[in-house]
Amino acid sequence: LPGTSKTAKPLLLLAHIDVVEANREDWTRDPFKLVEENGFFYARGAADDKAMASVWTDAMIRFKQQGFKPKRTVKLALTCGEETTYAFNGAEWLAKNKPDLVAAQFALNEGGGGRNKPDGTPETLVMQIGEKLVQNYKLETTNPGGHSSRPVPDNAIYELADALEKVSAYEFPVTFTDTTRAFFTAVGKQQGGAFQQAVATLIANPKDAAANKVISADPTYHSMLRTTCVATLLKGGHANNALPQRAEANVNCRIFPTENVETTQAALVAAIGDPKVKITLVQPVRPTPVPPPLDAKVMKPAQTLAAKYYPGLTIVPTMSTGGTDGIFLEAIGIPVY
Repeated sequence: LPGTSKTAKPLLLLAHIDVVEANREDWTRDPFKLVEENGFFYARGAADDKAMASVWTDAMIRFKQQGFKPKRTVKLALTCGEETTYAFNGAEWLAKNKPDLVAAQFALNEGGGGRNKPDGTPETLVMQIGEKLVQNYKLETTNPGGHSSRPVPDNAIYELADALEKVSAYEFPVTFTDTTRAFFTAVGKQQGGAFQQAVATLIANPKDAAANKVISADPTYHSMLRTTCVATLLKGGHANNALPQRAEANVNCRIFPTENVETTQAALVAAIGDPKVKITLVQPVRPTPVPPPLDAKVMKPAQTLAAKYYPGLTIVPTMSTGGTDGIFLEAIGIPVY
Protein backbone atom coordinates (compact mmCIF):
# COMPACT_ATOMS: atom_id res chain seq x y z
CA LEU A 1 0.00 0.00 0.00
CA PRO A 2 1.98 3.04 -1.25
CA GLY A 3 2.70 5.84 1.21
CA THR A 4 2.54 9.57 0.57
CA SER A 5 5.95 10.43 2.05
CA LYS A 6 9.04 10.30 -0.11
CA THR A 7 11.31 10.07 2.93
CA ALA A 8 9.51 7.86 5.46
CA LYS A 9 10.68 4.26 5.19
CA PRO A 10 8.09 1.47 4.88
CA LEU A 11 6.39 -0.55 7.60
CA LEU A 12 6.36 -4.34 7.10
CA LEU A 13 3.58 -6.55 8.47
CA LEU A 14 4.79 -10.13 8.86
CA ALA A 15 2.89 -13.33 9.66
CA HIS A 16 3.46 -17.00 8.95
CA ILE A 17 0.56 -19.05 7.60
CA ASP A 18 1.91 -22.54 8.22
CA VAL A 19 0.92 -24.26 11.46
CA VAL A 20 2.18 -26.91 13.86
CA GLU A 21 1.44 -30.46 12.74
CA ALA A 22 -1.36 -32.35 14.49
CA ASN A 23 -2.76 -35.86 14.90
CA ARG A 24 -6.52 -35.84 14.51
CA GLU A 25 -6.94 -38.52 17.21
CA ASP A 26 -5.25 -36.28 19.80
CA TRP A 27 -7.85 -33.54 19.46
CA THR A 28 -11.33 -33.29 20.97
CA ARG A 29 -12.41 -31.31 17.90
CA ASP A 30 -11.29 -31.76 14.30
CA PRO A 31 -8.01 -29.78 14.10
CA PHE A 32 -8.35 -29.48 10.32
CA LYS A 33 -11.61 -27.53 10.54
CA LEU A 34 -12.18 -24.10 12.05
CA VAL A 35 -14.69 -24.48 14.87
CA GLU A 36 -16.32 -21.52 16.61
CA GLU A 37 -17.60 -22.44 20.05
CA ASN A 38 -18.62 -20.25 23.00
CA GLY A 39 -16.85 -17.24 21.55
CA PHE A 40 -13.58 -19.07 20.84
CA PHE A 41 -11.97 -20.41 17.67
CA TYR A 42 -10.54 -23.93 17.71
CA ALA A 43 -8.20 -25.15 14.96
CA ARG A 44 -4.53 -25.51 14.13
CA GLY A 45 -3.04 -22.06 13.92
CA ALA A 46 -6.08 -20.28 15.34
CA ALA A 47 -3.70 -18.32 17.55
CA ASP A 48 -0.31 -19.09 15.99
CA ASP A 49 -0.30 -17.42 13.57
CA LYS A 50 -3.38 -17.38 11.34
CA ALA A 51 -5.14 -14.90 13.61
CA MET A 52 -2.48 -12.26 13.00
CA ALA A 53 -2.30 -13.13 9.30
CA SER A 54 -6.07 -12.61 9.08
CA VAL A 55 -5.94 -9.28 10.91
CA TRP A 56 -3.13 -8.00 8.68
CA THR A 57 -4.93 -9.12 5.52
CA ASP A 58 -8.26 -7.68 6.60
CA ALA A 59 -6.62 -4.37 7.50
CA MET A 60 -4.91 -4.11 4.11
CA ILE A 61 -8.19 -4.86 2.32
CA ARG A 62 -10.02 -2.22 4.36
CA PHE A 63 -7.26 0.34 3.77
CA LYS A 64 -7.59 -0.21 0.03
CA GLN A 65 -11.39 -0.14 0.02
CA GLN A 66 -11.53 3.05 2.08
CA GLY A 67 -8.90 4.83 0.01
CA PHE A 68 -6.60 5.21 3.00
CA LYS A 69 -3.25 6.76 2.11
CA PRO A 70 -0.65 6.11 4.81
CA LYS A 71 2.35 8.36 5.35
CA ARG A 72 4.75 5.45 4.97
CA THR A 73 4.32 2.54 2.57
CA VAL A 74 2.79 -0.51 4.26
CA LYS A 75 3.99 -3.94 3.13
CA LEU A 76 2.51 -7.34 3.95
CA ALA A 77 4.46 -10.62 3.91
CA LEU A 78 2.65 -13.90 4.59
CA THR A 79 5.26 -16.64 4.75
CA CYS A 80 5.72 -20.38 5.23
CA GLY A 81 8.10 -22.69 7.05
CA GLU A 82 8.12 -21.08 10.49
CA GLU A 83 6.58 -24.11 12.20
CA THR A 84 6.77 -27.05 9.87
CA THR A 85 10.25 -27.50 8.47
CA TYR A 86 13.80 -26.23 8.34
CA ALA A 87 13.91 -27.19 4.66
CA PHE A 88 12.43 -23.92 3.43
CA ASN A 89 11.52 -20.78 5.35
CA GLY A 90 9.73 -17.99 3.50
CA ALA A 91 10.97 -15.14 5.67
CA GLU A 92 14.54 -16.39 5.43
CA TRP A 93 14.25 -16.69 1.64
CA LEU A 94 12.90 -13.14 1.31
CA ALA A 95 15.65 -11.72 3.53
CA LYS A 96 18.36 -13.48 1.52
CA ASN A 97 16.97 -13.20 -2.01
CA LYS A 98 14.59 -10.22 -2.02
CA PRO A 99 15.86 -7.84 0.67
CA ASP A 100 14.67 -4.79 -1.28
CA LEU A 101 11.16 -6.24 -1.41
CA VAL A 102 10.87 -6.46 2.39
CA ALA A 103 13.06 -3.44 3.24
CA ALA A 104 11.42 -1.44 6.04
CA GLN A 105 12.21 0.89 8.93
CA PHE A 106 10.62 -1.67 11.24
CA ALA A 107 8.33 -4.70 11.14
CA LEU A 108 5.39 -5.88 13.22
CA ASN A 109 5.28 -9.61 13.89
CA GLU A 110 3.84 -12.21 16.25
CA GLY A 111 4.86 -12.22 19.91
CA GLY A 112 3.84 -10.35 23.00
CA GLY A 113 0.25 -10.44 24.19
CA GLY A 114 -1.05 -10.20 27.71
CA ARG A 115 -2.33 -11.97 30.78
CA ASN A 116 -5.60 -11.85 32.69
CA LYS A 117 -6.20 -12.06 36.41
CA PRO A 118 -8.10 -15.10 37.76
CA ASP A 119 -11.34 -13.09 37.55
CA GLY A 120 -10.78 -12.49 33.83
CA THR A 121 -9.82 -8.82 33.97
CA PRO A 122 -6.67 -7.78 32.08
CA GLU A 123 -3.53 -7.66 34.22
CA THR A 124 -0.55 -7.27 31.91
CA LEU A 125 0.18 -6.20 28.32
CA VAL A 126 3.52 -7.12 26.77
CA MET A 127 5.22 -6.35 23.47
CA GLN A 128 7.95 -8.68 22.27
CA ILE A 129 11.12 -6.72 21.59
CA GLY A 130 13.83 -9.28 21.02
CA GLU A 131 14.08 -13.05 21.13
CA LYS A 132 16.47 -15.88 21.70
CA LEU A 133 18.28 -17.87 19.03
CA VAL A 134 17.35 -21.55 18.74
CA GLN A 135 20.35 -23.80 18.08
CA ASN A 136 20.78 -27.57 18.37
CA TYR A 137 24.05 -29.32 19.18
CA LYS A 138 24.91 -33.01 18.82
CA LEU A 139 26.86 -34.64 21.63
CA GLU A 140 28.54 -37.87 20.53
CA THR A 141 30.71 -40.49 22.21
CA THR A 142 32.39 -43.49 20.56
CA ASN A 143 34.57 -46.43 21.58
CA PRO A 144 35.57 -49.89 20.28
CA GLY A 145 32.66 -51.73 21.91
CA GLY A 146 32.74 -55.47 22.49
CA HIS A 147 30.58 -58.25 23.90
CA SER A 148 28.27 -57.40 26.79
CA SER A 149 29.53 -60.43 28.74
CA ARG A 150 32.85 -58.63 29.17
CA PRO A 151 31.98 -55.05 30.24
CA VAL A 152 34.70 -52.45 30.52
CA PRO A 153 34.69 -48.96 32.09
CA ASP A 154 35.08 -47.33 28.67
CA ASN A 155 31.38 -47.27 27.71
CA ALA A 156 29.94 -44.79 25.18
CA ILE A 157 26.55 -44.62 26.91
CA TYR A 158 28.06 -43.99 30.35
CA GLU A 159 30.35 -41.31 28.95
CA LEU A 160 27.44 -39.57 27.24
CA ALA A 161 25.30 -39.86 30.37
CA ASP A 162 28.07 -38.20 32.40
CA ALA A 163 28.27 -35.40 29.83
CA LEU A 164 24.51 -34.82 29.91
CA GLU A 165 24.57 -34.73 33.70
CA LYS A 166 27.10 -31.91 33.49
CA VAL A 167 24.98 -30.06 30.92
CA SER A 168 22.00 -30.38 33.26
CA ALA A 169 23.99 -28.99 36.18
CA TYR A 170 25.53 -26.09 34.25
CA GLU A 171 23.90 -22.69 34.67
CA PHE A 172 24.68 -20.01 32.11
CA PRO A 173 25.36 -16.59 33.66
CA VAL A 174 22.64 -14.00 34.17
CA THR A 175 22.55 -11.37 31.43
CA PHE A 176 20.30 -8.40 30.68
CA THR A 177 19.32 -6.45 27.59
CA ASP A 178 17.51 -3.12 27.69
CA THR A 179 14.29 -5.03 27.04
CA THR A 180 14.68 -7.62 29.79
CA ARG A 181 15.89 -4.99 32.23
CA ALA A 182 12.74 -2.95 31.56
CA PHE A 183 10.59 -6.09 31.78
CA PHE A 184 11.87 -7.24 35.15
CA THR A 185 11.75 -3.71 36.54
CA ALA A 186 8.06 -3.49 35.57
CA VAL A 187 7.24 -6.97 36.90
CA GLY A 188 9.11 -6.22 40.12
CA LYS A 189 7.12 -3.04 40.62
CA GLN A 190 3.91 -4.96 39.99
CA GLN A 191 4.73 -7.76 42.45
CA GLY A 192 6.51 -5.65 45.06
CA GLY A 193 8.09 -7.02 48.22
CA ALA A 194 10.95 -9.50 48.12
CA PHE A 195 10.61 -10.04 44.38
CA GLN A 196 11.01 -6.33 43.61
CA GLN A 197 14.04 -6.16 45.88
CA ALA A 198 15.54 -9.23 44.19
CA VAL A 199 15.09 -7.61 40.77
CA ALA A 200 16.82 -4.42 41.87
CA THR A 201 19.66 -6.42 43.39
CA LEU A 202 20.15 -8.67 40.36
CA ILE A 203 20.12 -5.77 37.89
CA ALA A 204 22.80 -4.05 39.98
CA ASN A 205 24.78 -7.28 40.37
CA PRO A 206 23.92 -10.12 37.95
CA LYS A 207 26.16 -12.45 39.99
CA ASP A 208 24.05 -12.16 43.16
CA ALA A 209 23.08 -15.78 43.86
CA ALA A 210 20.31 -15.05 46.37
CA ALA A 211 18.48 -12.63 44.06
CA ASN A 212 18.95 -15.01 41.14
CA LYS A 213 17.35 -17.82 43.15
CA VAL A 214 14.26 -15.75 43.94
CA ILE A 215 13.61 -14.71 40.34
CA SER A 216 14.66 -17.98 38.70
CA ALA A 217 12.11 -19.94 40.74
CA ASP A 218 9.73 -19.09 37.87
CA PRO A 219 10.78 -21.20 34.82
CA THR A 220 9.89 -18.43 32.38
CA TYR A 221 11.86 -15.81 34.28
CA HIS A 222 14.75 -18.26 34.64
CA SER A 223 14.89 -18.62 30.84
CA MET A 224 14.63 -14.87 30.27
CA LEU A 225 17.75 -14.26 32.33
CA ARG A 226 20.20 -16.47 30.47
CA THR A 227 21.02 -18.92 27.72
CA THR A 228 19.51 -22.35 28.42
CA CYS A 229 20.47 -25.77 27.06
CA VAL A 230 18.54 -29.01 27.56
CA ALA A 231 18.81 -32.56 26.22
CA THR A 232 15.86 -33.43 23.98
CA LEU A 233 16.83 -36.59 22.02
CA LEU A 234 18.89 -39.64 22.90
CA LYS A 235 20.24 -42.59 20.92
CA GLY A 236 22.84 -45.24 21.75
CA GLY A 237 24.03 -48.76 21.10
CA HIS A 238 23.14 -51.21 18.33
CA ALA A 239 22.38 -54.56 19.99
CA ASN A 240 21.14 -55.90 23.34
CA ASN A 241 24.22 -58.07 23.82
CA ALA A 242 26.90 -55.69 22.56
CA LEU A 243 28.80 -52.92 24.28
CA PRO A 244 27.77 -49.63 22.67
CA GLN A 245 30.21 -48.26 20.13
CA ARG A 246 28.32 -45.00 19.73
CA ALA A 247 25.91 -42.84 21.71
CA GLU A 248 24.55 -39.44 20.81
CA ALA A 249 22.16 -36.83 22.15
CA ASN A 250 20.61 -33.64 20.87
CA VAL A 251 20.95 -30.62 23.12
CA ASN A 252 18.57 -27.79 22.31
CA CYS A 253 19.86 -24.36 23.30
CA ARG A 254 17.97 -21.07 23.49
CA ILE A 255 20.75 -18.53 23.19
CA PHE A 256 20.54 -15.10 24.81
CA PRO A 257 20.89 -12.20 22.32
CA THR A 258 24.26 -11.15 23.75
CA GLU A 259 25.72 -14.60 22.97
CA ASN A 260 26.12 -16.64 19.77
CA VAL A 261 26.42 -20.26 18.63
CA GLU A 262 30.21 -20.30 19.02
CA THR A 263 30.33 -18.94 22.57
CA THR A 264 27.54 -21.30 23.58
CA GLN A 265 29.36 -24.29 22.11
CA ALA A 266 32.51 -23.23 23.94
CA ALA A 267 30.54 -23.04 27.20
CA LEU A 268 29.23 -26.58 26.66
CA VAL A 269 32.73 -27.87 25.95
CA ALA A 270 34.02 -26.25 29.15
CA ALA A 271 31.09 -27.48 31.25
CA ILE A 272 31.50 -31.09 30.07
CA GLY A 273 35.27 -31.00 30.30
CA ASP A 274 35.77 -34.29 28.46
CA PRO A 275 37.64 -34.29 25.13
CA LYS A 276 36.12 -37.69 24.31
CA VAL A 277 32.71 -36.04 23.96
CA LYS A 278 32.40 -34.58 20.47
CA ILE A 279 30.13 -31.53 20.22
CA THR A 280 28.99 -30.35 16.79
CA LEU A 281 26.49 -27.84 15.45
CA VAL A 282 23.29 -29.28 14.01
CA GLN A 283 22.14 -27.53 10.84
CA PRO A 284 20.56 -25.13 10.21
CA VAL A 285 22.53 -22.41 11.96
CA ARG A 286 20.28 -19.38 12.04
CA PRO A 287 21.43 -15.75 12.30
CA THR A 288 21.93 -14.30 15.76
CA PRO A 289 18.97 -12.02 16.63
CA VAL A 290 19.80 -8.35 17.05
CA PRO A 291 17.79 -6.87 19.95
CA PRO A 292 15.60 -4.04 18.58
CA PRO A 293 15.80 -0.69 20.37
CA LEU A 294 13.03 0.49 22.67
CA ASP A 295 11.99 2.95 19.96
CA ALA A 296 9.50 5.64 21.02
CA LYS A 297 8.19 5.77 17.44
CA VAL A 298 6.88 2.25 17.99
CA MET A 299 6.24 2.19 21.73
CA LYS A 300 4.34 5.49 22.00
CA PRO A 301 1.56 4.63 19.48
CA ALA A 302 1.27 1.20 21.10
CA GLN A 303 0.89 2.80 24.54
CA THR A 304 -1.76 5.15 23.14
CA LEU A 305 -3.78 2.20 21.85
CA ALA A 306 -3.30 0.33 25.11
CA ALA A 307 -4.66 3.30 27.07
CA LYS A 308 -7.71 3.38 24.81
CA TYR A 309 -8.63 -0.31 24.98
CA TYR A 310 -7.07 -1.27 28.34
CA PRO A 311 -7.31 1.79 30.61
CA GLY A 312 -4.81 1.71 33.44
CA LEU A 313 -2.44 -0.78 31.82
CA THR A 314 0.89 0.02 30.24
CA ILE A 315 2.77 -2.06 27.70
CA VAL A 316 5.77 -3.87 29.12
CA PRO A 317 8.57 -4.83 26.70
CA THR A 318 9.54 -8.49 26.83
CA MET A 319 11.97 -10.90 25.21
CA SER A 320 10.63 -14.18 23.87
CA THR A 321 12.33 -17.33 25.15
CA GLY A 322 11.28 -19.00 21.90
CA GLY A 323 11.94 -17.93 18.34
CA THR A 324 10.12 -16.32 15.42
CA ASP A 325 10.83 -15.40 11.81
CA GLY A 326 11.84 -11.97 13.08
CA ILE A 327 15.46 -13.11 13.35
CA PHE A 328 15.79 -13.20 9.55
CA LEU A 329 14.65 -9.58 9.24
CA GLU A 330 16.81 -8.44 12.15
CA ALA A 331 19.79 -10.04 10.41
CA ILE A 332 19.37 -7.58 7.52
CA GLY A 333 18.85 -4.57 9.76
CA ILE A 334 15.05 -4.46 10.20
CA PRO A 335 13.96 -4.11 13.86
CA VAL A 336 11.01 -6.38 14.64
CA TYR A 337 8.30 -5.74 17.23
